[in-house]
Amino acid sequence: MAKNTFFFCSECGYKASKWLGKCPDCGEWNTFSEEKIISGGKNKKISVVSNVKPIKIDGVTVSEKNRITTGIKEFDRVLGGGVVCGSVNLVGGDPGIGKSTLLLQMCRKITDDINVLYCSSEESVEQIKLRANRLAHGNPNIYISSKTEVDMIIEDIIELKPQIVVIDSIQTTYSDELESAPGTVSQIRECTLKITRYAKENNITVFIVGHVTKDGTLAGPKVLEHMVDCVLQFEGEKYSNFRIIRSIKNRFGSTNEIGVFEMTDKGLIEVDNPSSMFLEGRPKNAAGTVVICSMEGSRPILAEIQALVTSSNFGTPRRMATGIDYNRSNLVLAVLEKKSGLNLGSQDTYINITGGLKSYEPAIDLGIAVSVASSFKNKPVPEDMIVLGELGLTGEVRNISFLEKRLIEAYKLGFKKAVVPHNKNNISIEGMEIIKVKNIIEAFGAIF
Repeated sequence: MAKNTFFFCSECGYKASKWLGKCPDCGEWNTFSEEKIISGGKNKKISVVSNVKPIKIDGVTVSEKNRITTGIKEFDRVLGGGVVCGSVNLVGGDPGIGKSTLLLQMCRKITDDINVLYCSSEESVEQIKLRANRLAHGNPNIYISSKTEVDMIIEDIIELKPQIVVIDSIQTTYSDELESAPGTVSQIRECTLKITRYAKENNITVFIVGHVTKDGTLAGPKVLEHMVDCVLQFEGEKYSNFRIIRSIKNRFGSTNEIGVFEMTDKGLIEVDNPSSMFLEGRPKNAAGTVVICSMEGSRPILAEIQALVTSSNFGTPRRMATGIDYNRSNLVLAVLEKKSGLNLGSQDTYINITGGLKSYEPAIDLGIAVSVASSFKNKPVPEDMIVLGELGLTGEVRNISFLEKRLIEAYKLGFKKAVVPHNKNNISIEGMEIIKVKNIIEAFGAIF
């Protein structure tokens, strides 16, 4: 067997015969690492599914029960109504955020007639049992293993025939066919391909836990995200008990759906009403705070935007934004200074969405503008008012999607007034005053 040395990009998996400073495929710098590949032995190309004869689409039969409910409603929501049989799902997030806890909790809560194989290459079976004891008792048909070699894991799958398999984590799983260390580009790609191929051929659902880099992105080559059917990202503040799981990619459901959980000593508890959680502790009669409504997939979620505007002690004012797009916040500040006459050129500006929620949709633009103006003028926004609308570069307030759905959610939580874009649709909510505005000047006139 011949050993060949190649260099792989850790971001996209590009292979080169020599070290390169910049990847010619993805453009990232200093991402190449050396790996030795054994050729002439067992190592061979692996396809995601085996070669079968083409079948007419009308001749393909689909089982009526093609989804399995996990027993966790928030998790089912993110997956699109339950986990699809035969799908491969990647779960990523910071260390200690709750990835393993959620998946073990899912294994315990799933129905008793489903066999589960939980394979952790980072913990012993005793450690897994200790963690399982903290969670609610449920499905007894859970097999646990601490093997790390991918072929041995597949042998266990063949023997036990489980419907669901959890691999925790792919970075510590390896294949004997490669000489490189676990966690390298070639190992991650090879192990994922083997697991995916067997899962697709035998209609087995697989959950793969993936590590993240210091930048918060999933570790390993980008091709890893393309190989799987669903990519779920765990988010949450380090010093907060609340966790948000977000669907980044989903071949069988809506993307950008979120599930909200609270971390406790008994595991992750579902938060049925995230809006009330994000608005908890909201200050009364305070300048610089505004309530907005963000659409996360099919769910409207109310959140609080806070802004603080103070005089700058330096020549260049400081700009900070947490939970919103930084460039978008600078755009809103520029429109405010040009179209509403607010002198923000000598002011430090800090903008934050409370509760750790992140929202990047344009529908919160007007909320950002009003919170900044409220802090600058030191005039509070009425407590029972919600502000919705996209802000254009000429100062106009543009229409947004799902307006009625957002207003209904706001009314349920006790909001009696709403500042919304002027449009032709005559939306009315009984008990709520809807104020339609065409531009930012009209919006400020209606609020302050």
